[in-house]
Order: sequence, then structure tokens, then C-alpha cells
Amino acid sequence: MAQFTKDWSTKIKGYNLNIRLFLLASFMLNVGMGIFMVIYNYYIRELGYADDVNGRVIAMQATATAIALLPVGLLSDRLGRKRLILIGSVVVAASLVLRSVGVAEDLLILGSFITGFFMAFVQVTSIPLLAENSKESERVHLFSLNAAMMMAANVIGNLLGGVLTDSLHTWFGISMLESVRITLLIGVTIVCFGLIPLFKIKEKRKVTTFSAGRLSGFKQLAEKKDSLKLIVLFALASLLIGFGSGLVIPYLNLYFTDRFDVSYSLVGIILALGQGMTAVAMMIGPSVVKRFGEVKAVVLLQIGSLPFLLLSAYTEILWLAVIGFLFRQALMNAGNPIHSALMMRLVDPSMRGLANSLGQMVFQLGWAIMGPVSMGIVLMYGSYTGYAIVFTITACLYLIGSVYFYFVFGRKQKDIPAPLVVEKS
Repeated sequence: MAQFTKDWSTKIKGYNLNIRLFLLASFMLNVGMGIFMVIYNYYIRELGYADDVNGRVIAMQATATAIALLPVGLLSDRLGRKRLILIGSVVVAASLVLRSVGVAEDLLILGSFITGFFMAFVQVTSIPLLAENSKESERVHLFSLNAAMMMAANVIGNLLGGVLTDSLHTWFGISMLESVRITLLIGVTIVCFGLIPLFKIKEKRKVTTFSAGRLSGFKQLAEKKDSLKLIVLFALASLLIGFGSGLVIPYLNLYFTDRFDVSYSLVGIILALGQGMTAVAMMIGPSVVKRFGEVKAVVLLQIGSLPFLLLSAYTEILWLAVIGFLFRQALMNAGNPIHSALMMRLVDPSMRGLANSLGQMVFQLGWAIMGPVSMGIVLMYGSYTGYAIVFTITACLYLIGSVYFYFVFGRKQKDIPAPLVVEKS
């Protein structure tokens, strides 16, 4: 444990100021979003809408993100990361205000579209920004740290979301609708504070130049074609996981309240514990990579999550459902930063924004398509059979995605060298 802590401490001290500013901003943004997202499904219910409206809101946000991701990825490679992150974060904050005070269904759906569209600006540019401010040898640790800090921020946000809502309702006699609305606005306020460190980032664009002696003319084009093929292969893996995730993840809070009739505070605590477990797993991820390699580490972590997903699917005992949720959450998500580091290593640096955006676009497409399907199944079959069905389908899709990832990238990890480029600040 002492060596583990020393290793991480050394890595963090070696990161430049831009990385530290971004990590601070990301932490605050995710605290605010953690508050907002854990409670927003309940806000729609408190307004008197049925759960199919929740499905449409989730689908609209995911669809907007999917639409924006690819063009934003191309823009980020040309215009720089900081500019797009700032634009996206500011508009997202404004859209969250609209969603917190809006009542009409059309307004809620419009707000979710704006959030999803401009959230893509942040999602696409974050990983390339970190990659461009770090060395290749730092990236597995850095991406794991970033993901772990996001999870830790979500822990705080999830806890605050549930506890604040119930506390405002109980202690101050405020209606549940108003207590949810106030909690949402508190989350938005924290998001706004998270914008401050972003303004202090000083971006020095990395210019990618190709060695004239080794890559010229058609050789440069061939190198780009190789990266395009890799990007498509990574995108297919993300699509499979996105379809499975879209069935379950947006509605975990509803799953616990519907099946076990627990309070908002307890749901917040459960989801926060899940984020905490994930943060720990992500910090351990680089050690798994050292032993098994990037591809095997991703596959082992993902497949290891499946028994716990099925446990949550079929149990009627709350503490078993919580255990299943916690370990599924930790294991499945722990592979994400490893996946990102592998993609950033194999893909040409000039196409990192495109690679990240296309992967996230198809993932969001999975959420857009499967979100309404999930709620339709639950409404048709009820809180036990409905959730059991969608969790089981998700397990099957995760398994297929993991097997695909192993067979496609197991050899490519060894066979494909890093692109023959020289990056200059």
C-alpha cells in the first residue's frame, strides 16, 4: 500500500498546471452534475409526468450528444480544446437552470437537448486535452486519476442530492417538488463555480508534424487510413456497451425506489457508494494493466461485473441488490480510462478528437435508442420482471462487447506501434 500511494503521489506531482486546473474544474463540475442527475428523474415525477417522459428526456439528451460529438471532435482538432470546453460548460450550466425551473414537457425536452448537445463539447475535448498535456507514459495513470476524481465528485453530488432534497422537505416543510427544484439549483451553482479554473488554462496547441523521410505523400494518407480503421473498431465496441448501458444506467435511481421503496436520501447514499467503489477500482486499474496488459485488463474488469449485474436483476433483497450494484459499477467502469489510454496510444495524434468523439457518439446513440425501450419494458412488466429483463439484456450486450474487444484489439495492441510523429509544443 505504501508503494501504491508513493507511485500515485509521484505521478500527480509530475503533472503540469493545465492538468491540475482541469482536474479541479472537472471535480467541481461533476459534483454539481452529480447532484443534478441523481434527482432529476424525480423532478419529472414530481411534476406529475409518467415515466415515459423520463425516457424521452433521456433519449433527447443522448440524441443531442450523439449529433454533436462528431462535428465537435473535428472542430476540437482544429480550434483547440480549451475554447470548446468553455463554450460547452457555460451553455450546459444555462441549460440546467432552464431544466430546473421549467414545467412544460416541451421545455424539459428542449432543455435536455441543449444540455446533451453542449455536453458533447466537454466530453470530446477532455481526453485529448489531457493527452496533449501529458507524456504517453503518464496517460494510464492520468486517465485513471481523472476518472476516479470524477467518480469521487459524483459521490459527493449523489449524497448531497438525496440528502438535501429530503432535508429541505422534512425540516423546512417545503413541498417535495420545491425541495427537488432547490436542490437542482444548488447543483447548478456548483457547476458555475467549476467554470473558474477552466478560464485559467493556458493552451499551447501541439502541432503534429510527420517525419519527411519516413512518411510522405501516400504514406501519410495510409497512416490516416489505419487510424480511421482503428477508430471505427473502437466505435463498434462503444456501441455495444452503449446499448447495454442505455437500458439500465439512466434509471438506477428509479430501480431502487420502484423495487425497494426507499427514500431519496438512501438512493443518493447507494449511488454515492457506487461512485466511491468505482473511484477505488479506477485507481487500481493501472496495476491490473501492468499485470495483464491494457486489452486483457479491460475485458477482465468488464466480464467480472456481469455476475453482480445479474444479482441486482433478480434479487428482491435490498442489501443484495446494493452489493450487486456496487461491484458492477466499480468493475465495469474501471476499464474506461484504460480503454481511453489504449485508444489515444494507437490512434494518430491529429485524429484523437475524432476518435474520442465518434466513440462517445455511438455510445450516446445506444442511450438514445435504448432509454425509451427500457422504460417501456418496465411499464409493461412491472418493477420486478421489467428490471430483470432489461438488466439481463444488458449483461448479454456487455458480454458480447467484451468478447469483441478481446478478439479485435488483443493482437492490435501488440502489432500496431504508436504513430510515427513528432509532437512539438
